[in-house]
Amino acid sequence: MEKQGPVKNGAEPCPATNRVSLLNCIDLSSSDIHQSVSLIKQACLDCGFFYVINHGISQEFMDEVFGMSKRFFELPLNEKMKLLRNEKHRGYTPVLDELLDPDNQVHVGDYKEGYYIGVEVPEGDPEAEKPFYGPNVWPAPDVLPGWRDTMERFHREALEVAKAVARIIALALDLEVDFFDKPEMLGEPIATLRLLHYEGQVSDPVKGIYGAGAHSDFGLVTLLATDDVLGLQICKDKDAKPQTWEYVAPVKGSFIVNLGDMLERWSNCIFK
Repeated sequence: MEKQGPVKNGAEPCPATNRVSLLNCIDLSSSDIHQSVSLIKQACLDCGFFYVINHGISQEFMDEVFGMSKRFFELPLNEKMKLLRNEKHRGYTPVLDELLDPDNQVHVGDYKEGYYIGVEVPEGDPEAEKPFYGPNVWPAPDVLPGWRDTMERFHREALEVAKAVARIIALALDLEVDFFDKPEMLGEPIATLRLLHYEGQVSDPVKGIYGAGAHSDFGLVTLLATDDVLGLQICKDKDAKPQTWEYVAPVKGSFIVNLGDMLERWSNCIFK
């Protein structure tokens, strides 16, 4: 389970916790597959969170993606509202639009804005009739030149990283290495790229203010790329009372990976 409490530059972290979590780090360029499987299996049994490094996406391109994301969120609100998220879950979500932890986020939502990009399926294609499939919503090229090309490339490359991670997870589950490559799995995925911007509001748990309230993701796996601001917190045991929340330190160029509810259920709750 995770939540996001953004911290303004130069401000102190939220006093609720100052613990920094120690997570396993999986090097996707390593030739020692047995070590990678062992590290991922330990992480999945322990908490379902780990780092992935040397994943094949260059730092220069990661910087370009973050730069393009920043350019979008700096647009005037009226421009962003023209691209409001549709029924296919594509497009812009404004600040306070989402509410992930209604028990604790009283009368407010998440202090973040976002943008959803999915697998591109043209209008009129029979596949576009399925939930979560269809054409994406894109800013006009004259507003953000090159933006679509950058995001489509990042979507493709990040999906390849997810597939590489899934192959190691398959081995950790004593499955065939290509189990998740099947067409009904990651061969034809419902893969969503979400750009997120936290406006700098300091979290205040007493008032129920969070960048993103406590939640678990519902899919297979999530790859999370962060900037250098400490804000992401995880709870390794959601059933503990009281819960213990720990910060996850940013590691430049890495992805923080967390397992979703689907994989927990598929593994009969052995993986968290």
